[in-house]
Amino acid sequence: MKTNQNTTEINVLGLPTKEVDAIVGDLNVLLSNFQVYYQNLRGIHWNIKGKRFFELHVKFEELYDDSQIKIDMIAERVLTLGSTPLHTFEDYLANNKLEVGKNISKDTDAVQLIIKSLSDLLKIERAILDASGEINDEGTNSMMSDFITEQEKTLWMMKAWSE
Repeated sequence: MKTNQNTTEINVLGLPTKEVDAIVGDLNVLLSNFQVYYQNLRGIHWNIKGKRFFELHVKFEELYDDSQIKIDMIAERVLTLGSTPLHTFEDYLANNKLEVGKNISKDTDAVQLIIKSLSDLLKIERAILDASGEINDEGTNSMMSDFITEQEKTLWMMKAWSE
Protein backbone atom coordinates (compact mmCIF):
# COMPACT_ATOMS: atom_id res chain seq x y z
CA MET A 1 0.00 0.00 0.00
CA LYS A 2 1.40 3.37 -1.00
CA THR A 3 -0.45 6.64 -0.50
CA ASN A 4 2.04 9.33 -1.56
CA GLN A 5 5.75 10.12 -1.86
CA ASN A 6 6.08 11.19 1.78
CA THR A 7 4.74 7.97 3.28
CA THR A 8 6.42 4.66 3.80
CA GLU A 9 5.25 1.63 1.85
CA ILE A 10 3.83 -0.94 4.28
CA ASN A 11 3.50 -4.68 3.62
CA VAL A 12 0.59 -6.96 4.50
CA LEU A 13 2.12 -7.57 7.97
CA GLY A 14 2.05 -3.84 8.68
CA LEU A 15 5.83 -3.48 8.39
CA PRO A 16 7.79 -1.04 6.21
CA THR A 17 8.83 -2.90 3.05
CA LYS A 18 12.25 -1.27 2.62
CA GLU A 19 13.35 -2.21 6.13
CA VAL A 20 11.82 -5.68 5.82
CA ASP A 21 13.84 -6.25 2.64
CA ALA A 22 17.02 -5.45 4.58
CA ILE A 23 16.01 -7.77 7.42
CA VAL A 24 15.25 -10.54 4.92
CA GLY A 25 18.76 -10.10 3.51
CA ASP A 26 20.19 -10.44 7.01
CA LEU A 27 18.01 -13.46 7.74
CA ASN A 28 19.31 -15.12 4.57
CA VAL A 29 22.86 -14.44 5.76
CA LEU A 30 21.94 -16.03 9.10
CA LEU A 31 20.35 -18.96 7.27
CA SER A 32 23.53 -19.46 5.25
CA ASN A 33 25.70 -19.36 8.34
CA PHE A 34 23.44 -21.79 10.19
CA GLN A 35 23.75 -24.21 7.27
CA VAL A 36 27.54 -24.06 7.58
CA TYR A 37 27.29 -24.43 11.37
CA TYR A 38 25.01 -27.44 10.90
CA GLN A 39 27.46 -29.07 8.49
CA ASN A 40 30.34 -28.38 10.89
CA LEU A 41 28.37 -30.07 13.67
CA ARG A 42 27.64 -33.09 11.48
CA GLY A 43 31.32 -33.38 10.64
CA ILE A 44 32.55 -33.24 14.22
CA HIS A 45 29.77 -35.61 15.28
CA TRP A 46 30.93 -38.15 12.70
CA ASN A 47 34.66 -37.69 13.22
CA ILE A 48 35.09 -37.16 16.98
CA LYS A 49 37.56 -39.55 18.63
CA GLY A 50 39.07 -40.07 22.03
CA LYS A 51 38.09 -40.74 25.61
CA ARG A 52 35.20 -38.25 25.48
CA PHE A 53 33.68 -39.78 22.33
CA PHE A 54 30.44 -40.98 23.91
CA GLU A 55 29.77 -37.71 25.73
CA LEU A 56 30.56 -35.46 22.75
CA HIS A 57 29.03 -37.63 20.03
CA VAL A 58 25.64 -37.31 21.74
CA LYS A 59 26.10 -33.58 22.47
CA PHE A 60 27.03 -32.77 18.88
CA GLU A 61 23.96 -34.64 17.64
CA GLU A 62 21.80 -32.62 20.04
CA LEU A 63 23.34 -29.41 18.69
CA TYR A 64 22.89 -30.29 15.02
CA ASP A 65 19.29 -31.37 15.63
CA ASP A 66 18.65 -27.99 17.26
CA SER A 67 20.37 -26.11 14.44
CA GLN A 68 18.27 -27.97 11.87
CA ILE A 69 15.12 -26.72 13.62
CA LYS A 70 16.50 -23.17 13.68
CA ILE A 71 17.35 -23.38 9.96
CA ASP A 72 13.73 -24.24 9.22
CA MET A 73 12.48 -21.43 11.46
CA ILE A 74 14.70 -18.87 9.73
CA ALA A 75 13.61 -20.01 6.27
CA GLU A 76 9.95 -19.89 7.30
CA ARG A 77 10.41 -16.38 8.72
CA VAL A 78 11.85 -15.24 5.38
CA LEU A 79 8.77 -16.71 3.69
CA THR A 80 6.45 -15.07 6.23
CA LEU A 81 8.08 -11.73 5.43
CA GLY A 82 7.22 -12.30 1.77
CA SER A 83 10.56 -13.35 0.33
CA THR A 84 12.44 -16.48 -0.69
CA PRO A 85 14.97 -18.21 1.55
CA LEU A 86 18.35 -19.03 0.10
CA HIS A 87 18.67 -22.74 -0.58
CA THR A 88 21.84 -23.51 -2.52
CA PHE A 89 25.28 -24.39 -1.23
CA GLU A 90 26.64 -21.70 -3.54
CA ASP A 91 24.53 -19.08 -1.73
CA TYR A 92 25.44 -20.47 1.68
CA LEU A 93 29.16 -20.28 1.00
CA ALA A 94 28.89 -16.82 -0.56
CA ASN A 95 27.23 -15.52 2.63
CA ASN A 96 29.23 -17.54 5.15
CA LYS A 97 31.13 -15.78 7.93
CA LEU A 98 31.95 -18.89 9.98
CA GLU A 99 35.08 -20.98 10.00
CA VAL A 100 34.56 -24.18 8.06
CA GLY A 101 35.67 -27.16 10.13
CA LYS A 102 37.29 -29.91 8.11
CA ASN A 103 38.41 -33.28 9.46
CA ILE A 104 38.18 -32.22 13.10
CA SER A 105 38.41 -35.24 15.38
CA LYS A 106 40.06 -33.84 18.53
CA ASP A 107 37.61 -32.93 21.29
CA THR A 108 39.10 -29.56 22.21
CA ASP A 109 39.32 -28.46 18.56
CA ALA A 110 35.68 -29.43 18.02
CA VAL A 111 34.47 -27.51 21.06
CA GLN A 112 36.56 -24.46 20.08
CA LEU A 113 34.94 -24.52 16.63
CA ILE A 114 31.50 -24.51 18.28
CA ILE A 115 32.49 -21.64 20.60
CA LYS A 116 33.78 -19.55 17.69
CA SER A 117 30.74 -20.38 15.53
CA LEU A 118 28.23 -19.51 18.24
CA SER A 119 30.02 -16.24 18.92
CA ASP A 120 29.86 -15.35 15.22
CA LEU A 121 26.19 -16.38 14.95
CA LEU A 122 25.35 -14.21 17.95
CA LYS A 123 26.82 -11.15 16.19
CA ILE A 124 24.56 -11.70 13.20
CA GLU A 125 21.53 -12.36 15.41
CA ARG A 126 22.10 -9.24 17.52
CA ALA A 127 22.23 -7.08 14.38
CA ILE A 128 18.95 -8.61 13.20
CA LEU A 129 17.46 -8.12 16.67
CA ASP A 130 18.35 -4.42 16.55
CA ALA A 131 16.95 -3.95 13.03
CA SER A 132 13.73 -5.86 13.73
CA GLY A 133 13.23 -3.97 16.99
CA GLU A 134 13.46 -0.63 15.20
CA ILE A 135 10.45 -1.46 13.00
CA ASN A 136 8.43 -3.41 15.59
CA ASP A 137 8.89 -6.70 13.71
CA GLU A 138 7.95 -8.76 16.74
CA GLY A 139 8.05 -12.10 14.90
CA THR A 140 11.68 -11.71 13.88
CA ASN A 141 12.58 -9.97 17.11
CA SER A 142 11.13 -12.74 19.26
CA MET A 143 12.87 -15.45 17.23
CA MET A 144 16.24 -13.70 17.50
CA SER A 145 15.75 -13.15 21.23
CA ASP A 146 15.01 -16.85 21.74
CA PHE A 147 18.00 -17.90 19.61
CA ILE A 148 20.32 -15.55 21.50
CA THR A 149 19.15 -16.77 24.92
CA GLU A 150 19.66 -20.44 23.98
CA GLN A 151 23.00 -19.89 22.28
CA GLU A 152 24.41 -17.81 25.11
CA LYS A 153 23.71 -20.73 27.45
CA THR A 154 25.26 -23.24 25.05
CA LEU A 155 28.28 -20.97 24.65
CA TRP A 156 28.66 -20.75 28.43
CA MET A 157 28.48 -24.55 28.71
CA MET A 158 31.00 -25.12 25.91
CA LYS A 159 33.39 -22.63 27.49
CA ALA A 160 32.95 -24.30 30.91
CA TRP A 161 33.69 -27.69 29.34
CA SER A 162 36.85 -26.40 27.68
CA GLU A 163 38.39 -24.91 30.85
